[in-house]
Amino acid sequence: EAVIVNGTIAYDNWVVPGSSVYREFWIFHVQNPSEVLEQGARPKLEQRGPYTYRVRYLPKENITDNSDGTISYMLPNVARFEPDLSVGSENDTFTCLNLAVAAAPSLYKNTFIQLLLNTWIKSSKSSLLQNRTVKELLWGYKDPFLNKVPFPLDPVLGVFYPYNGTSDGLYRVYTGTEDIKNTAIIESYKNKRNLSYWEGHCDMVNGTDGASFPPFVKKNQVLRFFSSDICRSIYGVFQGNQNVKGITLYRFTVPREAFASPTEVGDNYCFCTDEVISQNCTLAGVLDISACKAGRPVFISLPHFLHASDSILHDVEGLSPNEKEHETFLDIEPTTGFTLQFAKRLQVNLLVRPAPKIEALSKVKRPYVFPVLWLNESAVIGDEKAEMFRKKVTGPVQLLGVVQMVLMITGSVLFIAFMGSFFICVSKKLK
Repeated sequence: EAVIVNGTIAYDNWVVPGSSVYREFWIFHVQNPSEVLEQGARPKLEQRGPYTYRVRYLPKENITDNSDGTISYMLPNVARFEPDLSVGSENDTFTCLNLAVAAAPSLYKNTFIQLLLNTWIKSSKSSLLQNRTVKELLWGYKDPFLNKVPFPLDPVLGVFYPYNGTSDGLYRVYTGTEDIKNTAIIESYKNKRNLSYWEGHCDMVNGTDGASFPPFVKKNQVLRFFSSDICRSIYGVFQGNQNVKGITLYRFTVPREAFASPTEVGDNYCFCTDEVISQNCTLAGVLDISACKAGRPVFISLPHFLHASDSILHDVEGLSPNEKEHETFLDIEPTTGFTLQFAKRLQVNLLVRPAPKIEALSKVKRPYVFPVLWLNESAVIGDEKAEMFRKKVTGPVQLLGVVQMVLMITGSVLFIAFMGSFFICVSKKLK
């Protein structure tokens, strides 16, 4: 039942998630815009949310069985706003970072080009900050600065633009039919085993997509999984047992070491891509993913800069990191390897850097990472699925354990009885 073959429990839950998946967003609203723009003051941030969308409710597309024991598919991207699970409407407005203006000096370092950009930024009356609705910031808006650029480029911009109607993949994973230890392990992503974003082992696509793992999970395992959202493979380590709807699960969390600086964890050396921004690779807690975002200075972190260096956290005001609210975890049923509850949490930031030739950035004193929003993508197995799981998986496994115990006890009793009879017989012969 754990292999990905049509007709198994694994296949049914693999094609479409067995529970509703929600993505909650908290937007960082800038409370002191005048001081930031006029004095280069530290942004004073206030998170507002959640604004909740249902995602991952469409079945996988282009599913193809391959002759080498793998199966290929695409993940359709879709997000539907859930007003009953949100604090307001998609039209709620915030003061936030201007994505286009902030990215300009990272994309165009040439002085002459920056002078041209400055002209278009001024004529569009854009600045380092802007007012945007939730819907615009997430899914796209026509940017006035980009709309002034007299070159053929898309003036629409958004943190997740484009999203609805697009797909993630192509994924190719092992079904487990030839080797159950490889079940759900990614064989390739977009027909490649490497990402072309990083150096060395950091560039490898490792593990599964996080929805399931090979069966018979052990507590001392390191569970590796790939996330296209952060353009890298990452891992979880065992934290403790959880009981979810009568099912015992193993909780694996992404540890602090996954975001540590190379000076603390040497294996992270290949995630350090800019020695200036990272202060010679000594800073922890942020990941520069500009290589997979067409050069845009996007930095990923845990929410509120959890596990980040103090200097990164203190470049802005108003953040309060804590593990309970901001860590990522996967709760896995160990026999099958299915993830029955999870919370994937991350924060999207942009690098803001000085650019003397661009007036909108002239007050920026030094480079710093500016939070835009953070999200929590989560799900828990539904009641009906949990009942089915208990009947078909947990119950039989527990019954097997009882049978094994009975057999062991019976065997022990028979062995003791045999030994008793043996010694009695020996004793009689000696007499």
